[in-house]
Amino acid sequence: MLDKKPGTGAPLSRRDMIRTLLGGAGSGLILSRTALAHPIGKYLTDGTLLASADSQVAHKGWKPQYLDPQQNDTLIVLAEDIVPNSSKALTNRFIDLLLSVDSDEARQQFSTSLTAFDEESMHRFGHPFREVSDSDRQEILTLFSSEGSRPIGAPASSGAGPSSTKSVDDQHTRYDHFQNLKTWIAGAYYSSEVGMRELGWTGAMFFMDYPGCQHVGGHV
Repeated sequence: MLDKKPGTGAPLSRRDMIRTLLGGAGSGLILSRTALAHPIGKYLTDGTLLASADSQVAHKGWKPQYLDPQQNDTLIVLAEDIVPNSSKALTNRFIDLLLSVDSDEARQQFSTSLTAFDEESMHRFGHPFREVSDSDRQEILTLFSSEGSRPIGAPASSGAGPSSTKSVDDQHTRYDHFQNLKTWIAGAYYSSEVGMRELGWTGAMFFMDYPGCQHVGGHV
């Protein structure tokens, strides 16, 4: 259950919580974990979108607005693997909402990154990512999260080596796709009540010290 706005009895929305954190001691934590140059960065300060996000994401009749059913299922599994409790935070639904209003370029890159995981899983195990075992998914995640460090959009290097290994397209490595999806997932999760509580949000105050991260690849 969401905390109450002081003196109003009304529940705190995602927008209210983000505003509180960005205006206080928690700003360094939440901002340092969301790459503001990434498409999701601009939504943390989009009050109009955030104002309606809670009701749209939690609606009983929710259906994806942008993702197809297979992409949505893959995102649910991948998000839970990267940031545990993502399902509880309805991370996939919030990301779908953001993608529904984002640019064609950002949506295409998101879809391409998801496809990269399915492509690798099909190649290795004969099934899409969402259908393979936990250990198989961890093998793929380890490959994607440890392969190179070239940022999305940078020219691909030539020759052998991890940074030149590409998947799905000619511009991005497996590591690029991992970082792209991880940033979407972590940004969506840590802007939710569940994620903010993990960072120390109590509804009344924010603690600067919190347990060490156990998530794949750390925080954004």
